[in-house]
Amino acid sequence: MKLEQAMQERRSTRGFKDKPVERELLAEIITLANRAPSSMNTQPWHLHVLTGEPLEKVRKGNTERMLGGVTPSREIEDYASYEGEHRKRQIEIAVQLFEAMGIERNDAERRQDWVMRGFRQFDAPVSIVVCFDRSLLNNTIAHFDTGAMTYGLVLAAWSKGLGAVINGQGIMQSPVVREVANIPDDQVILTCVALGWPDDEFVANSVVSRRRPVENITQFMGFDD
Repeated sequence: MKLEQAMQERRSTRGFKDKPVERELLAEIITLANRAPSSMNTQPWHLHVLTGEPLEKVRKGNTERMLGGVTPSREIEDYASYEGEHRKRQIEIAVQLFEAMGIERNDAERRQDWVMRGFRQFDAPVSIVVCFDRSLLNNTIAHFDTGAMTYGLVLAAWSKGLGAVINGQGIMQSPVVREVANIPDDQVILTCVALGWPDDEFVANSVVSRRRPVENITQFMGFDD
């Protein structure tokens, strides 16, 4: 798959086949993502790849804590509620997904089930927990660099026929993830990537989020008209 095709066609996958992903294929994907640029070649990222029993333990722990009313706990400074245009775009993708799934606005049960799917990491066969060096916790460039590598993960996965979604919900009960994955104290959990073979019959997988046109996000200067 050409890079342009992968970048144009990639979308977030939220429904997966009950089919394992081979370790060798995951290693190929990580090798590609590991070529991501970083500030002065610092390469601050670390990955913890979970499947099978460890991943089921994370799912169970996340679900039990969320349903039990335990306040979410992330290891990076949490963002405030989105407002303005950012909130509008957040709502827009939620509406697209709910319409595709046939979830009505007043269907509290199905809306709650959708939220819990996120905490279960969308029942994907693989979760990649993305961390970075704790010594760089206050260095926002390290967050940026690790984000670049994370995009490389989902793009490389797509190029190999796999689907993925960057899933902050999957680590919102970070103590569970840290304990199960045995993450060293000198690493900070940033996010996770749910990954596997896309289920083409899961209608939400067909949703493509809308993007602003280039002229709305870009200013060109010094070019001939």
